[in-house]
Amino acid sequence: MKILREHVEPVLSNALESIGINNPNWESMLAPSREHSQGDLSLPCFPFAKQLGKSPNDIAEELSKLVETSGAIGQVNAIGGYLNFKAESKWLAKQLLSGKVRVGDAFGAKPDTGRQVLIEHTSANPNGPFHVGRARNAILGDTLVRLHRLLGNEVRAEYYVDDMGKQVGVLAWALDNLSDQDVENILEDKDSASTKWVNKADHTRVRWYQAAQKLRKDDSKSEKMEQEIGKLVHASEHGDEAVLQQFHDSFQPVLDGMLETLGRLGIEFDQFTNESMFVTNGDVAKLTQTLSELDIHGVADNGAEFLDLGARGMKGKTEFFFKRGDGSSLYATRDIAYHIWKWKQCDDLINILGEDHKLQSKQVGMTLQELGHKVPEVLFYSFIKLPEGKMSTRRGNVVFMDDLLEEAKEHASKIVRDLRSEYSEQEVSHIAESVGRSAIRFNIIKVSPDKGFTFRWEEALAFEAGSAPFIMYSHTRALSIAKKCSDNGIDVEAISNKNLELETIDLELPDSLIDLLRCMAIQNDILERSVKQCRPNLFANQVLNLATSFNGFYRDCKIFDDGKVNELYLQISQLASQFLKTGMEGLGIIPLERM
Repeated sequence: MKILREHVEPVLSNALESIGINNPNWESMLAPSREHSQGDLSLPCFPFAKQLGKSPNDIAEELSKLVETSGAIGQVNAIGGYLNFKAESKWLAKQLLSGKVRVGDAFGAKPDTGRQVLIEHTSANPNGPFHVGRARNAILGDTLVRLHRLLGNEVRAEYYVDDMGKQVGVLAWALDNLSDQDVENILEDKDSASTKWVNKADHTRVRWYQAAQKLRKDDSKSEKMEQEIGKLVHASEHGDEAVLQQFHDSFQPVLDGMLETLGRLGIEFDQFTNESMFVTNGDVAKLTQTLSELDIHGVADNGAEFLDLGARGMKGKTEFFFKRGDGSSLYATRDIAYHIWKWKQCDDLINILGEDHKLQSKQVGMTLQELGHKVPEVLFYSFIKLPEGKMSTRRGNVVFMDDLLEEAKEHASKIVRDLRSEYSEQEVSHIAESVGRSAIRFNIIKVSPDKGFTFRWEEALAFEAGSAPFIMYSHTRALSIAKKCSDNGIDVEAISNKNLELETIDLELPDSLIDLLRCMAIQNDILERSVKQCRPNLFANQVLNLATSFNGFYRDCKIFDDGKVNELYLQISQLASQFLKTGMEGLGIIPLERM
């Protein structure tokens, strides 16, 4: 809790000095308490034990007696070798209600840090619809974009289009060589195409891709196919304009369909950059020449060129190939050119990648360093599985996001109709669409990126505590309180702007109100930490905790009762609704007027 820290540090410094502690690093040790119930800030006393010849518990107890509880500091306690500080509740309320803690307007002005951040995410091969596995990259990336913007950074969301690789080559070959009937005959053992998505090219064209992949496994046909596909890919990698145009015509309708799905999830991009650009503009040629002049350059028997990264300390697979024997570049080579180009446009560069990209990412990073460039920050994520196993567009055992969104909307519609029979079908549809999208996003965001998990529909679409609908309902509940007051002739805006003399309030504040205050006070701290550590799940859990705290406050504190309004409670409720709204926007959860 930063607002408390500035009051704790001076008194703590004096206390440490008075007992003879000489440790210049103690300020970096002061951190949020491990247990919320124990305090807001904690100082571990273990590092001081050797110097003083005392146990950490005794040191913490001694320090607790030297720190006075006054002003901002409400409680000081020593537990398990930790010295804990808790903010004084009325002081904390005053800080929040007087605007000392930035709420942030999710739909308006935000602070400007001056940092230019480029976040590349999703960048999925445009060969078929988005499935749940692919969506983790997109949802994590978009959430990180939102959180950076909420913090005040200027962010560009970038999609790197693979417009010349093997996957696109397979699709282009299939569209050029297979008829509708061919595809259906080849895929006769698979489910037929869904009529629901007949007008969405990502769903229709994926069947050509899947048919081609199946043919590639047929020994009688694979050799000729591989030759033809190889020629296309080879031509594209040499910048053949006709082939690149063929590839573009093949994948662009698929990409448009994918972006339509992403748009439904609230995910948008600021720029699309084609991989082929770095071949056609000469960047790759210049890069390969530069790489060939490095002292760690090597040449394989087949003429392929590589860098020996083992000479720079890399373990395991140390040969990083950047040029084939026929003179064409590899994906990784073009990726390096892309990174050099990106670094010219930002202060901070972040990539969102699956855990299977760790080796190549390290190779690219070491090569960039060799060339004198910075290494990008990378958020690696583990994959989502179905109960039956991993998802793959190639094998066709996937849950498409379009189907999941429809399922989520249908599920939400049933619940809304049961709870709100008076709502029109139009309003039910709007609420259900918002709830469905938000539920799916939150189900993915709340899990730490480094942890894989099995995707289960029933969990994603759950509407109980711990879900996006729970957060959304908490926000609408706060709005309903204000509406009820307004409907009863109370000037909510005037009360919200009123300067309350909290010092004159004799009654102790309810525990649930204090808990809500403490939760709001740390929201920006968690936001900053979530951005710094590239862990959107930290902020997701903060917003969930905020919703839980608000519901406890709502239960215990009667804001409007018997025609009278408690002005303090109303101010707190209005502030909480702003914090919830801001947090929801940061996570891509849609705030609704009512549910």
